[in-house]
Amino acid sequence: MRECKLAYLLVGGVILACVSMGQYAVLIFIPALGSLVLLYTVSWQSVHVWTFLLQMAWQTGCHLWLMYRQHYLEETLPIKLTITISSLMLLTQKVTSLAMDLHERKVALTADGCMKKSSHIPWKNNVLYTLSYLMFFPALLGGPLCSFVEFQQQVSRASMCTNLRRAWTVTRGCMLFMLLQALQVVLIKKVNFEGNLMDCKNLQCVYVMWSTALLFKLTYYSHWLLDEALFHTAGFSTELYSHMSVCDGNIFTLETTNKISVFARTWNKSTAKWLRRLIFQNCQRRRTLYTFAFSAWWHGLHPGQIFGFLCWAVMLEADYRIHKYYGSKPFFPRVLYNTLTWLQTQLIIAYIMLAVEMKNLAFMLALCFSYNTIFPAIYCILLFLLPEKKGAAPKHTLPHR
Repeated sequence: MRECKLAYLLVGGVILACVSMGQYAVLIFIPALGSLVLLYTVSWQSVHVWTFLLQMAWQTGCHLWLMYRQHYLEETLPIKLTITISSLMLLTQKVTSLAMDLHERKVALTADGCMKKSSHIPWKNNVLYTLSYLMFFPALLGGPLCSFVEFQQQVSRASMCTNLRRAWTVTRGCMLFMLLQALQVVLIKKVNFEGNLMDCKNLQCVYVMWSTALLFKLTYYSHWLLDEALFHTAGFSTELYSHMSVCDGNIFTLETTNKISVFARTWNKSTAKWLRRLIFQNCQRRRTLYTFAFSAWWHGLHPGQIFGFLCWAVMLEADYRIHKYYGSKPFFPRVLYNTLTWLQTQLIIAYIMLAVEMKNLAFMLALCFSYNTIFPAIYCILLFLLPEKKGAAPKHTLPHR
């Protein structure tokens, strides 16, 4: 029964890759099989280093090839190629997550494919389990990062989530998805985002920036809801996810928080946790900077992405210091303080999101020389003016995909 479930997830992933990516699916199959070979041949002490370097080298090469075709050859990229690159980024998460589990000796895989917590059981790969984890279709094109242990627990369950509960979750997800898609259509008709931001004047640029960022956020929110519905359609449930929720973002928290740090931890939560574990916790100094710099590398190293993520790192440090300083002093009434910081948070996030999503240098320069730069500039000034308080380091994490 377990083997049937694994085969179902693996074959479904292969079929989905071929249908959605076409000939570019080979860019996914090669690193997946290559990672499997590494897990067979490399010792647990160094497997995380080899998998990280080779996976990121392959992904970076694909990103550079994409940039060459897009900017130098000025080609219109096929949608299947864009889907492939996005799926490759998700594959990098799963490969490095499994490699870190092995290196840290948190888990060991026995010959029968059962995951057990042990520091003594030798690593014996089960090909079907590993390939199914890397290619299972509910998380191939989107969705949160599921650890190997959680994946094994879900597959090993005697029964899937009840049909009634599954039907309700899928129906709710699809209805909310269609609602957000309808809002996007209405917004697109009112905002010609790229042209308006390049040509806007004065404070009109603030409105264009906010509405364009809202369009991008609606896209992410709708995809996350659809990903959750797909998880339940495949028979997965959220009950065994003790360290994560299936949905990658709490929309209410994202839209109401007045702290950039809270937004960073809530936006694409599983990716944020992955980056914290992979980079942040392994750096002794300048953790936030290195984490966001790596995220720019992981996303593709476009000029806008480099600028956007480094700006995010600075804004996160400023946000932590501002709330540490003003949050404990009765300078402002609490309602006024929360309102002002909420407005700043939403506008700064919109600024960063446009830089990251639009990517190219010309758009980034237009954004930098617009009135929108006032908002991150305020936080930059406060970062240098306010004293740094001693205390526990902030739990900075990075979002986004």
